[in-house]
Amino acid sequence: MESLLLSIALLACPVGMGAMMWMMMRGQGKTTGQDGQGKQEVERLRKEIDQLKAERAGQRREGKF
Repeated sequence: MESLLLSIALLACPVGMGAMMWMMMRGQGKTTGQDGQGKQEVERLRKEIDQLKAERAGQRREGKF
């Protein structure tokens, strides 16, 4: 009985990890409709980053940063 409980305890981690990986792989196929929105969001964020970099460069020239 003790060896059975030990075996179950040793298998719990790998089996649980395999189940989580399987569920994550299943969920990846459901995001195909959001590709356009995702690309727009990435482009918006890149523009924001460029704007912030320009502001930081301006502050450095003025000696505020």
